[in-house]
Amino acid sequence: MKNTMIKLILGLGFTALLAGCSTNKANVDSYEQIKDEGKLVVGLDDTFAPMGFRDSNGDIVGFDVDLANEVGKKLDIDVEFQAIDWALKETELKSGNIDVIWNGYTITDERKKQVDFSSSYLENSQIIIVLEDSKIQTKEDLNGKVVAAQQSSSAVDAINADESNIVDSFANQEVVLYPSNNDVFNDLASGRSEAIVVDETLGRYYMKQNADVSYRVLEDNFGEEEYAVGMRKEDDQLAEAIDKALEELKADGTFDKIYEKWFAE
Repeated sequence: MKNTMIKLILGLGFTALLAGCSTNKANVDSYEQIKDEGKLVVGLDDTFAPMGFRDSNGDIVGFDVDLANEVGKKLDIDVEFQAIDWALKETELKSGNIDVIWNGYTITDERKKQVDFSSSYLENSQIIIVLEDSKIQTKEDLNGKVVAAQQSSSAVDAINADESNIVDSFANQEVVLYPSNNDVFNDLASGRSEAIVVDETLGRYYMKQNADVSYRVLEDNFGEEEYAVGMRKEDDQLAEAIDKALEELKADGTFDKIYEKWFAE
């Protein structure tokens, strides 16, 4: 019995030690530790083209991937990309499982309560997409319609922030939510939803890559916004380092080269 108790205590202690190791970046400024380890872990939604997604070979590529790698070179650290459940992105960050959220991550007032942001590096908007033959022409035409978006996305935040409380006019007074934007587009193409709201960068790239379906973008949208890197509120040094690296990449022309690669048209 005594030996069993000793083993149990040791086991619990080892479990606690592992838990501590997995979260030792939380609640502290982790930049020095990141530099010592030589690795920055980037959390992303690996279906968010063209910012960060898997290509035909299964490799993670995209605008933000290239930009993060160049920032890593400036900071003299490797960048590791970790696919996460986008609905849990802030939880993954706070727990220390990832160091930054970097994947078309929009600055919003709600997110500012949970994370700190780098300086913005790209403008975006939340566009409304319908099928080409849809009778929907304006936001007002969404009255009674089934509207879909990605769960925990800035698209949902933008819809809910609409001053007219437009979501109350949607079918069932709700936005139909899906785990990924691929699911959102598939829902529209199949006719289950009648309109979708997505980031413009993703939406226009997706439509170009899937030209077999005829989509149309409304002139109305759900507002302009900006992309930035999300960090833990304690990571002031990391924020300063990333901001400095982004400024240098814009000054030396590297940012423009990456932009041309992914947004040439």
